[in-house]
Amino acid sequence: MLAENMKKYRKKLKLTQEALARKADISYNTVIKLESEGIVDPRLETLKKLAKALDISIDELARN
Repeated sequence: MLAENMKKYRKKLKLTQEALARKADISYNTVIKLESEGIVDPRLETLKKLAKALDISIDELARN
């Protein structure tokens, strides 16, 4: 569900994967892997950065 939620909220903010990576201060490759479920157990710090960049809570990001 993380991958789907990332895409949904990223698109809601009209961000590209590259723009989200910059805004969250994580690598573009990490964004791609998370959205394609190549990474299924991301670090808490990564989730915090993504949630902040997407202006949502970690719960909303990871919600099933």
